[in-house]
Amino acid sequence: MLRRILPLACLIFLLPLAARAGIDPRFVAVEQRAEDLKRLESVVVSQNGTIVYERGPVDRPTNIKSLSKSVISALVGIAVDKGVLSGPDEKIAPILSSSLPKNGDPRLNEITVGDLLTMRSGLERTSGQNYGTWISSANWVRDALDRPFVDQPGGRMLYSTGNTHLLSAILTKASGKTTLQLARDWLGGPLGIAIPSWDRDPQGIYLGGNNMSLSPHALVKIGEMYRNGGMAGGRRVLSKGWIDASWTPVTQSFFTGHGYGYGWFETDIGGHKVHYGWGFGGQMLYVVPDIGLTVVMMSDTGHYERGSGYVQDLHALLGEAIIPAAMSGQSAVQ
Repeated sequence: MLRRILPLACLIFLLPLAARAGIDPRFVAVEQRAEDLKRLESVVVSQNGTIVYERGPVDRPTNIKSLSKSVISALVGIAVDKGVLSGPDEKIAPILSSSLPKNGDPRLNEITVGDLLTMRSGLERTSGQNYGTWISSANWVRDALDRPFVDQPGGRMLYSTGNTHLLSAILTKASGKTTLQLARDWLGGPLGIAIPSWDRDPQGIYLGGNNMSLSPHALVKIGEMYRNGGMAGGRRVLSKGWIDASWTPVTQSFFTGHGYGYGWFETDIGGHKVHYGWGFGGQMLYVVPDIGLTVVMMSDTGHYERGSGYVQDLHALLGEAIIPAAMSGQSAVQ
């Protein structure tokens, strides 16, 4: 069973400790729950644009693993806003024509940008047991496109980092700039965040959808930009329409049953609609719009075991401790 929030007597006992540590008394139970999760390294809670709780290293860049997919989605949305790409219905074959395999499956001509964003390309997955073989190939883009079709384009969700790597290649080809340059120009500058370099494929394309490094504070700013409908510091960074589309489930994860939009998972936690990005081992970015919350959790991925229940523990930390603490201080945002 999930652990219960500390009883009132324990909270009263811990209040002096919280005061000495500078912890908002509302978040005493959060601190205790977080302390019990030994893999959890950092937590940042922002409510209505103000950081109300944090623990662990919050300014140090951390490998966010597949949470990178939510960042790639933002870059694709900005590319659409700027006219670099026409939209989610744009076919990918003309852009990636030089990387298409000879005598490739005709269905490659049907795949759209939106299919890649929602993991519905139909191509065999490059994640999971296929990941090592894929990144050992001489050309990651061509290898991803040369995978056999196991469903039709626009079919069921097949979670695959190859899909988001194709998006990185598309961004590079269509803009004439690297994905790193775009991330720094389109997100780093407007949000005031540092975006370090990360892995590239043999052709120099930055890995789309894995191994970006961002600090928890940087991720909070990305989450806040989404929560504020694409605005940051009075400046439009991303269109609200793209955010609405990103947060509209068009498919469902086979592994969790949660909805999936453009690089974001969707579910209910603690009685609230939650949009979240998820990286291997528990790298989490949650946005809970109706109560003004953006929450980041970064975890130690060493010796992490899939199916261990750890990510469910993080969901429970949000739903059973963080959300009640946030709600205890103010009513829901109108």
